[in-house]
Amino acid sequence: MSTCTTAVSQGLSLSPEHNLTRYLQDIRKFPMLSVEEEQRLARLWCDSQDDDAAHQLVNSHLRLVAKIAMGYRGYGLPLGELISEGNVGMMQAVQRFDPDRGFRLSTYAMWWIRASIQEYILHSWSLVKIGTTAAQKKLFFNLRKMKGELKSLEDGDLAPENVAIIAHRLKVSEEDVISMNRRMSAPDSSLNTVVRDEGDDEWLDWLSDESPDQEDTLGQSEELLSRRSLLKGAMKGLSERERSILSERRLKDSPATLENLSQQYGISRERVRQIEVRAFEKLQKSVRNAVIEQNIAC
Repeated sequence: MSTCTTAVSQGLSLSPEHNLTRYLQDIRKFPMLSVEEEQRLARLWCDSQDDDAAHQLVNSHLRLVAKIAMGYRGYGLPLGELISEGNVGMMQAVQRFDPDRGFRLSTYAMWWIRASIQEYILHSWSLVKIGTTAAQKKLFFNLRKMKGELKSLEDGDLAPENVAIIAHRLKVSEEDVISMNRRMSAPDSSLNTVVRDEGDDEWLDWLSDESPDQEDTLGQSEELLSRRSLLKGAMKGLSERERSILSERRLKDSPATLENLSQQYGISRERVRQIEVRAFEKLQKSVRNAVIEQNIAC
């Protein structure tokens, strides 16, 4: 936490979360600052880190924070929490304000206040992260307003023509508009919620696990290892040439041709085919015998 934020938060005795009505009344008692007084206090803070100057700068703008926060009441979060987050943004604005730029603190602070409130809403509105890019954040905070302008505030999917209008104005894809509208129309709900008023079944009871069963997975793994072991043992019963030809013809994704193998071993293609067939038959016989022996042993 910055020096300014720490100092101001320690000196700020008012809290909007305990008694909002009282808070809104009390912040009106702080006087508005003239341009000259604001410049003097800002220089005091910049030059000597005067805590009292920072307190006065923040307190004189608490009404601005409350006004901006009220514009975000439609997102279902307590107004007191929004104001508190806006106050944090106000403190950050005082920390970074440069009086030599020639503009008022309120003009500069509005960006920090909005940014702090919007970030809080995005993190609190849903358990699932809802806005990761600047375009998605812009869509989230403008979709409700634009739906109102288009007289399309009813629940459900937007009409295709309204989707196209919103996507064009906000410079996002139509898929993003549809997805965001659906997410905002169906907020998070607990899996422990009862499905029907007259029953005890919860939504969690209706979920099925589509992942493979652990016992089936283990069984398949053991069977695969057993087959590989049988194949490896059976291959040892073949001659080196038989193993090579069988591997090239039956065990590779791209089998070698009879012509290539005939040239490699200096024999006819028919002879290569005969060796392949005989080796495969010997392999089958060896595996069958090994399976019979395993069953007898069990």
